[in-house]
Amino acid sequence: MGIKKVKANTPGRRGATFDDFADLTKFSPEKNLVMIRKRSGGRNASGKITVRHRGGGAKRYIRLIDFKRDKFNVPAIVKAIEYDPARGARLALLYYVDGVKTYIIAPQDLKVGDKIMSSQELIEIKIGNALPLQFIPAGLAVNCIELEPGRGAKIARSAGNVVYVMGVEGKYAQLKMPSGEIRQVKKECLCTVGQVSNSDHRHVSLGKAGRSRYLGIRPTVRGTAMNPVDHPHGGGEGKQPIGLRHPKTIWGKPALGVKTRRRGRSDRLIVRRRTKRK
Repeated sequence: MGIKKVKANTPGRRGATFDDFADLTKFSPEKNLVMIRKRSGGRNASGKITVRHRGGGAKRYIRLIDFKRDKFNVPAIVKAIEYDPARGARLALLYYVDGVKTYIIAPQDLKVGDKIMSSQELIEIKIGNALPLQFIPAGLAVNCIELEPGRGAKIARSAGNVVYVMGVEGKYAQLKMPSGEIRQVKKECLCTVGQVSNSDHRHVSLGKAGRSRYLGIRPTVRGTAMNPVDHPHGGGEGKQPIGLRHPKTIWGKPALGVKTRRRGRSDRLIVRRRTKRK
């Protein structure tokens, strides 16, 4: 992938950058591997807004992606590299030798015509192959990692993400996350060799508010611009500071830099946190 700029015909296009889509080989999805995306507007089953600033946006199909890679020891050929509007990473369309078609998240440098496979045993370690962490050499880059064997990939699925295997000891493999955290994961968990594709996605600049609306993101209003009845930061004549000891959310809870991660059972599997605990 590359980043392209356009002529500054309008103020919105002056700062905008775009994906050039040069790495795509197919521009329409497989009809039996998509489903209609239902819109929620950020509302839960009760009709209450639980995620703010959602609504509108371009119509999109959801691509059905095989995160489990559970067709073991069956070779597949990469037939196409496709775009997915729901994520930054590219998708690879696989044709298995038994006639089954699936999508997977494409690793960097995976090409059309490559033969890949997934297995629970030791197979060739090359880009696109999926195998348990216990067979991965230390220092190798992997992505799409399971947290529990057979539950499907949960870690390192977004564009450009990469996790490094630090080593295997006992029942666990030690992984260095994109955040710098070192975490233990069961060595039987599957992973895909390589880095997630489209690493330049993070450099795309939207340039104008309208491109956020295409993505289904509605405007966000600052708390200081509201009235006191609507937000703890509201009120005052003109541009006033927050006026509180600590910044708060619209519901009055601490905000801006406050740790929100709850302690859970998986804490014991964290070898080194991404930041020092206070």
